[in-house]
Amino acid sequence: MSIQSSEIQTAQVGKMLLNKNSIFKKLFMPWILGAIFPFAVLLTWQVLGDLGYISNLLFPTPYTIFKALKKLIVSGELFEHLQISVIRVIGGFALGGSLGLAFGLFVGLFKRTEKSLNPSIQMIRMIPAMAVAPLFILWFGFGEASKIYLIAKGAFFPLYINTFIGIRNVDNKFFEVAKILEFSKFKQIIRLIIPAALPNILLGVRISLGVAWLGLVVAELIGASEGIGYLMSDARQFGKTPVVFVGILMFAIVGIITDTAVRLLERKLLSWQDNYRGQ
Repeated sequence: MSIQSSEIQTAQVGKMLLNKNSIFKKLFMPWILGAIFPFAVLLTWQVLGDLGYISNLLFPTPYTIFKALKKLIVSGELFEHLQISVIRVIGGFALGGSLGLAFGLFVGLFKRTEKSLNPSIQMIRMIPAMAVAPLFILWFGFGEASKIYLIAKGAFFPLYINTFIGIRNVDNKFFEVAKILEFSKFKQIIRLIIPAALPNILLGVRISLGVAWLGLVVAELIGASEGIGYLMSDARQFGKTPVVFVGILMFAIVGIITDTAVRLLERKLLSWQDNYRGQ
């Protein structure tokens, strides 16, 4: 009996170790694998900079950039500008994203609205943010309104297009089932169309957030006295290249955080999907 119990205990310990191994692989291995290439690039960059092969004025070493980052954090200047930029993106995305979703649903559901609205929307989509930025400043001034509207313009189109495509890709068989179950039009939209179009809508959210940050850069570089974009523009004028790289780093970090948050939401809402996830 004692031999059997010891064998059982050994098997249980083995199982626990295997479970811990699998948890470690799931949680940390993607981050470790993802960090190998950036780490190699940073190390090479630092070595080449120290040896004088790269101009410190144009490409300051990672250590120099880290010192500039530390200085901005200690002074509180970085978080002050970052907070303003984040608020602008949230405002612009909320406005542009909600309108994009509403128009995408409206145009996707009705053929007449597609014919009347879609051509005009596609024309406006082709106008670059840099082209309309001076007009927005002229119309709304240098205040927050012009910046939020510029961000909203960028955030509108990815959600609009993906919502429209998602609705139009809904299988006709679902509508046949809805007729048999005698669903009302409203019930069809809530219980059938939106859930079926959700993968495309969430993809639109991810792209819209990315474009919102691009719109912020344009807005803050052209006419702002606060924000990460302004911090970069001001640093460029005074030849503070490390600060410019700090600004780029901040955009990258916040972008990754927002994208990861949407991906987690996507995974939770679309847990019913049985898609191929690679080998």
